[in-house]
Amino acid sequence: MYLKVDRVEFGYSSTPVLKDVCLSMEGAQFVSIIGPNGVGKSTLIHCINKILSPTGGVVTINGDDVRNMPLKELAKQVGYVPYSAGDMFPLTVVDTVLLGRHPHSKWKSLDNDLEIVYDTLKLMGIEHLAMRPFNELSAGQHQKVMLARGLVQEPRILLLDEPTSNLDIRHQMEVTKTLRNMSREKDILVIIISHDLNIAAKYADNMILMHEGGIYAVGSPGEVITEENLRVVYGVDSEVMPVDGRPHVILNDSIDDYDPSRNPKWDRMAAQDAVLSLDDAPSEGTVPAGTV
Repeated sequence: MYLKVDRVEFGYSSTPVLKDVCLSMEGAQFVSIIGPNGVGKSTLIHCINKILSPTGGVVTINGDDVRNMPLKELAKQVGYVPYSAGDMFPLTVVDTVLLGRHPHSKWKSLDNDLEIVYDTLKLMGIEHLAMRPFNELSAGQHQKVMLARGLVQEPRILLLDEPTSNLDIRHQMEVTKTLRNMSREKDILVIIISHDLNIAAKYADNMILMHEGGIYAVGSPGEVITEENLRVVYGVDSEVMPVDGRPHVILNDSIDDYDPSRNPKWDRMAAQDAVLSLDDAPSEGTVPAGTV
């Protein structure tokens, strides 16, 4: 599986959001997109899965322009779990998750689809909720059901917008670890948006740090999560310490006079060209020198 984002731009009315974004990702890996609010993280994944159409540039999957792909065919390749789904129909959990099998639906395929659904509910630890009405669940349970619906789609690329936002700390870690493991076991590219830097750094194979609508840094967690990067992009003073070979952030304070518009101008194309490919993620505990 090869995903390429080539000089993509997007804006709402006269307000630019994405500016000349270039990325290439290949192979099964777990990639975390981080960055402050409003830098274009959700807009980027919406351009990847055709929810939004870029005003410039192109997104391709295995060389095929996503704009030319029929929606059902695209849904077989790309799964998407939104930050907050508006689905509050009085369906059971099973029926809600079963909707994720729609791209693969055929006559007489229900038994196989149900087997996949129940296996996924068990994987997410929510099989006991199978016959509960979806609209009666807690926020955390709701989030896990939406994750299950994305997983049963069996995509080659899975996009998730803050998939653990409504979960407590233990379940955030469990779900993130499950997604990381699934990227390897199912041989899929998993891309999540995350605001928890430490959980993202603990489990991600590679990370993308966005700033001002572009890519500020791409690479292994140790290459992306640095005190200088956090100061420039987030406006915080921090200490970054290695824990089990992964960076761990200790926040000291916000920078009182922080103004992103006064940061030194960065060469966005140089940053992207230097780390254009996120190729074949490293095995656990290893960071290949000079490559991502």
